[in-house]
Amino acid sequence: MTDWDPGALELVSLLPRTGRGPRREGLYALWLVVRVAQDLALLHPPLSERGFQRRLAALEARLASLTFPLPLRRALAAALLGLQEGKPDQVPALLSTLVAPARETLGPEAAEAVQ
Repeated sequence: MTDWDPGALELVSLLPRTGRGPRREGLYALWLVVRVAQDLALLHPPLSERGFQRRLAALEARLASLTFPLPLRRALAAALLGLQEGKPDQVPALLSTLVAPARETLGPEAAEAVQ
C-alpha cells in the first residue's frame, strides 16, 4: 500500500473549509478521481484488472450523483476515459488536465493540490 499524496491530503483539508453546494461536491469529486488515479499509478502490488474496473464503475456511479460545475464535470469525464485504459504511466498527464478546470471552478488552492 502507498501513503496518501500531499496533494490528495490538501484536497481533503479544503473540504471542511468549503460551504455546502456544488463547489464542495466538486472538491469531493476531484479528490475521488485523484485517489483512483494515484492508486493506479502508485499501488504496490497493483489492483487486479477486474478490481480496478469495479473501482472505476463505483467511481462513475458516485460522480453521477454529485452536482458540480460543468467545466469540472467535463474534465473529470475525460479523466475517467483515460483511467479506463489502465495505463499507470499516463496518470501524471491525466492529472495535469484537471488543473485548469479545478482552478476555474474550485479556486487556486484546489489547482495547486492537483498539480
